[in-house]
Amino acid sequence: MLTTRRTAAWLLLAPFLVGALLLLVLPAALNLGYAFTDHTGFGTPSFTGLANLRRLFDDPFFLASLRASLLFALMAVPLRMLAATALGIALARPRRGARWQRVLVYLPTVLPEITLALAFLWLFNPLYGPVNGVLGALGLPQPVWLSTTWGARWVIVVMMLFPIGEAFLVVLAGRRELSTEMYEAAAVDGASPWQALTRVTLPSLAPLLVLLTIRDVILSLQVNFVPTYLLTDGAPNNATLFVPVYVFDQAFEFLGFGYGAMITLAMLVVTTGLTVVMVWLGRRWYVRRA
Repeated sequence: MLTTRRTAAWLLLAPFLVGALLLLVLPAALNLGYAFTDHTGFGTPSFTGLANLRRLFDDPFFLASLRASLLFALMAVPLRMLAATALGIALARPRRGARWQRVLVYLPTVLPEITLALAFLWLFNPLYGPVNGVLGALGLPQPVWLSTTWGARWVIVVMMLFPIGEAFLVVLAGRRELSTEMYEAAAVDGASPWQALTRVTLPSLAPLLVLLTIRDVILSLQVNFVPTYLLTDGAPNNATLFVPVYVFDQAFEFLGFGYGAMITLAMLVVTTGLTVVMVWLGRRWYVRRA
C-alpha cells in the first residue's frame, strides 16, 4: 500500500520535475557553460576563459544597467508591498461586494504584460494621453513622460504597482487567519482601529511581510523586461536599461550569447547576495522581536 502511494506521488510529481529539468536546470547549465565562451548563436562556441568576466568589469553599460535595476527595485518594492498589504488587510473582512473587489485587485496579475504596457503607453502619451489631458485641464505642466529620465522610471514603477495579486492574496489569507480574540482583547483595552492595525495586525503579519519583501525584490529585478522593452527599450540615457533588457540586447541584437550569459550569471550572483543579506537581516529582526 505504501509503495503504491509513493508511486502515485512520483507520477503526480513527474510533470513538474520534467518541466523543472527542461525549463530551469538545463537552461541554467547551458548558461553557465556559454558564459565562458564566445558563443554567437551560430556555429561551435570556443572557450575563452575569463574574457567575458573581464569585459563585464570594464563595461560601463553593465554598471548602468545594474544601477538602474537596483534603483527600480528600491523604488518599486516599497510601493508594491504597501499596496498589497493595504489592500489585503482592507479587503479581508467579509462585506458586500468584497469578492468582486478582490477579483479586480487580482485581475491585472493575470493580464499579459504586453496588454498592461500598451495601456500605459496610451495613458502617458504626451499628445492624447488622459494623464496629460487631466494635468492640462488643471493647468499643470504636461511632461513628455517617456523621454525624461525620472518620468520614464516612474511610469514603469507605477505600471508595476498593478500586478500585485500574488502578494495581495498571501496578505489577505494571512489576515483572515488571525484570531478574532486578539482584536476583541484590544477592543476591551480601548484600542482604536489605528492602534489595532499597528499593534496587532502588522506585528502579527510581520514575518510574512518580510518573506514577501524578499520575494518581491527578487521578482522586481526580473519581471521588468517586457514593459520596459515595449515602452522605452532602455531609454532615455540608459535610465531604464535594466539588466534583463541589456541581456536581451547583447544576446539577440548583437549576437553575443556568451557575454549575455555572463551578464545573467553576474545578476544571479547579485540577486543571491541580496537575498542572503535580506534573510540575515530578517532573522536578526525576528530574534530581537521574539
